[in-house]
Amino acid sequence: MTYNQPLGGNSMPRFGGPATMMRLPAQENAQGLDACFVGIPMDIGASNRAGTRLGPRQIRDESRMIRPYNMATRAAPFEAMQVADIGDVPINTFDLKKSVQIIEDYYHALLSHDAIPLTLGGDHTLTWPILKAMAKKHGPVALIHVDAHSDTNEAMFGETTAHGCPFRRAWEDGCLINDRVTQIGLRATGYAADDFDWGRAQGWRVVQAEECWYQSMKPLMEEVRARVGDAPVYLSFDIDSLDPAFAPGTGTVEPGGLSTWQAYEIVRGCAGLNLVGCDLVEVSPPYDPSGNTAVIAANLLYEMLCALPKSEAHRLAR
Repeated sequence: MTYNQPLGGNSMPRFGGPATMMRLPAQENAQGLDACFVGIPMDIGASNRAGTRLGPRQIRDESRMIRPYNMATRAAPFEAMQVADIGDVPINTFDLKKSVQIIEDYYHALLSHDAIPLTLGGDHTLTWPILKAMAKKHGPVALIHVDAHSDTNEAMFGETTAHGCPFRRAWEDGCLINDRVTQIGLRATGYAADDFDWGRAQGWRVVQAEECWYQSMKPLMEEVRARVGDAPVYLSFDIDSLDPAFAPGTGTVEPGGLSTWQAYEIVRGCAGLNLVGCDLVEVSPPYDPSGNTAVIAANLLYEMLCALPKSEAHRLAR
């Protein structure tokens, strides 16, 4: 079988070619794919700075420098999987609740093709409907959630649908395996201890950012892999988990966060798990004119692709 390949820099200058993720071929749906990149250009669930509706487009643009072979892990995902960019979910930008239903329906159809979605966000509200679709296909899933915030609010301004609430809603909907949920990078100020302790009360492993300072994430990811086991697992990565020195282009920045190398260790540490989906959310281009936040996001999405089961199995077989 001939697998899709990113358009190489010696075939077309990096500043030219298709505006798809890694300049991969585009197609309308996930039929025939092992994995796919999909955007959700949404910021109507954001509570502070807007702009994440522009995230997927800039992540794609800044992905143009990524080459197909992973020099660090020796993963060669485009030798093992059929991958394409299937475009964006057509959300209703004037109605958040309708958009949540549109996303759930879209991913339900996507997952019928047995493709693993890698989602470009978009505000974090979007993870709730994706997890609902995941649970329909796989049953409850384990979760690795990397973020500055717990996103387990009961409500925001009286609304239960918002980017600060997705994991509370997913828990209520029975989407999560409670003793296999890990949150990494939580930090900053809150309204009460329950902001982080609510997850602990459900049996989740909550790793605050202070536990990560000056540390390699490899030992933590060994613990996470043991905790997840062979369960289907979803990885949700909020770019605001990184310190704003690395990734200022986001809506709710918090100092004291993770470094880019810790982010790489976390994503690479997911290799060998039964990953059924991943997202990279909350990139807000207006707050980083350099594009560096989107560059980091694009590369982390590539690392997620390299960590998928078929890519990992191919790497081990080489």
